[in-house]
Amino acid sequence: MSKRKIIVSIIAIAAIIAIYFGVKGIKSYMDLKTYQKQVNDIIISEVDLTKVPDGTYEGSTETLWVAADVKVTVKDHKITKIDLVKHKYDRGKPAEVLVDKVLKEQKVKVDTVSGATVSSKVILKSIENALESGSK
Repeated sequence: MSKRKIIVSIIAIAAIIAIYFGVKGIKSYMDLKTYQKQVNDIIISEVDLTKVPDGTYEGSTETLWVAADVKVTVKDHKITKIDLVKHKYDRGKPAEVLVDKVLKEQKVKVDTVSGATVSSKVILKSIENALESGSK
């Protein structure tokens, strides 16, 4: 093989590798932007428990990398039980304490857990969605 063919082959391989990692980098950047928008779009609203009849309601919220499914039980317009059925997270496990906090305070708008803000928002929004499904 001539020296020229070797150089052309090396350049072609380098170009393919650069394109591959360039495309992969762009996809990662786009995923991050999508995730950030999903998280920023999560707004927690208070639910009027007087409008939620007795029952068990399911709610969920999902972003690109964090998700939660809950079952919320209401009796006499009070939240009596919250089951965190699923919590897909990276470092957000500490946010799971919010289930007890919502039960204790009887409201959805509670302070998020520092260092687990995304999981906090996803869990709280799932609880809100469950309660909202019952008040319709």
